Amino acid sequence: MSFSGESYSLKPIERTTIADQVRGQLLQLIREGKFSPGQRMPSERQLCEDFGVARTTLREAIQQLVSLGVLERQANRLYVVDHISVIEVPDEETKKLKDLVETRRVIEISVTELAVCRATDQQRQELLELAKSFHPEMDPADFRDLNHRFHMKISESCANPLLQELYGRVLKAVFDSSAFSYLLDGDLETDEIRKIIEEVAKKHNEIAVAIFEGDAIAASAAAASHVAEVEDQIFEKLV
Repeated sequence: MSFSGESYSLKPIERTTIADQVRGQLLQLIREGKFSPGQRMPSERQLCEDFGVARTTLREAIQQLVSLGVLERQANRLYVVDHISVIEVPDEETKKLKDLVETRRVIEISVTELAVCRATDQQRQELLELAKSFHPEMDPADFRDLNHRFHMKISESCANPLLQELYGRVLKAVFDSSAFSYLLDGDLETDEIRKIIEEVAKKHNEIAVAIFEGDAIAASAAAASHVAEVEDQIFEKLV
């Protein structure tokens, strides 16, 4: 098999975790210098033919490498990043965390949308007050407690006990993860911690205001943006 006139072999793809195997082989080729920093990758069609996999499988593998900071997209073309400092394949715990935050994303956005429609006037006011309680100088432990209370107040406001319980369990699992704890307990300067808290406070305020005003579109967008930022911060620490 060859790419761009260079010859090297690829291992046969097994039936299980095909996307992970594709990702692993591409990562190995990059590590070996078969694809150099800044080099354009072969087309999706070419890679699909070489690996013998469907395009959806290939795209899943590529997205994993993009998330790891190994590949990047430029004008709809895929390139190896110019500078790759550390390339680590996610271990099983990281894979579980990815599944966990994905679950949180789906539930949190839905719970927020329901809260817009179902929250009582008192709950809307309480959310605003909780959101205003965040400040950059607060102690990380106090921030975690307030953060949990804020999100649980949203789930309470969705008026669905089953969703509230499920969301509470997922949220606790995320908050208890070492990767999430490292956001504030790692080797961060005080200014960095304050910046993280300030960004979270801003998003929480956007969510609370949207729920208070009954704006489902704004609330959903704010929740999605908030979760995405947290995910980026978590996985930036892992890679």
